[in-house]
Amino acid sequence: MKEIYQRWYSPTLGRDIEMLVLGHWGYPILLFPTSMGRFDQNKEFGLTDSVRWFVETGKIKLYLVDSIDKDSWYAKHLHPGVRAYNHSVYDRFLNDELVPSIRRESNVDKVAVAGCSFGGYHALNFSFKHPDKVAYLFSMSGAFDIRSFMEGHSDDHVYFNNPVEFIQHEESWKYNHMKIVLGTSEWDICLNDNVRMSQILKAKGINHWLDIRGWDKHDWPLWCQMFPEYISQMGL
Repeated sequence: MKEIYQRWYSPTLGRDIEMLVLGHWGYPILLFPTSMGRFDQNKEFGLTDSVRWFVETGKIKLYLVDSIDKDSWYAKHLHPGVRAYNHSVYDRFLNDELVPSIRRESNVDKVAVAGCSFGGYHALNFSFKHPDKVAYLFSMSGAFDIRSFMEGHSDDHVYFNNPVEFIQHEESWKYNHMKIVLGTSEWDICLNDNVRMSQILKAKGINHWLDIRGWDKHDWPLWCQMFPEYISQMGL
């Protein structure tokens, strides 16, 4: 696979950000790492190899972005309000800088977004906040309620980055165009999180697929099975 490493300064974040781009052409998929993972994590653990055929044949192009989890949700040394604010800044970076750049480069109106574990949270949260920019959402073993990080603290940055809350007050028509997949398994530690999110979406009348696999654990072998199957159903 063609591979390009990118590093540039983000005015929104006020820091350098790193990304790995895999593929020469194809439908763009923004891929988030798991908890506190770096931009190359999905490559190192084989997730990108699981969809190698789609990349090499020009069906998709993967954008592996860095996270700032260590300075947001997982920054235990910071006040919870600062953690939530920092994630809001990261969301602005995605929405105002990165995704518009990907759309221009790929000549598409909307992108696909994916992630495993806490990367599934990132993918779903961004997609539900910015449905005008997302056509496909693939969350694999995601967990979606970030109140557990907040030690009781609550503000707008918490609420508007907690999809189990804010999605209940959104208008469902905004998501009619989006293909939404919530992947999980019987032995997944995040099974209940996905069932809960599915119930919320069902109550809102938002179409989605809750894919509950058999006896697989919350780990890379499960996600490497899921990802190529989900890509194959994009109809590219």
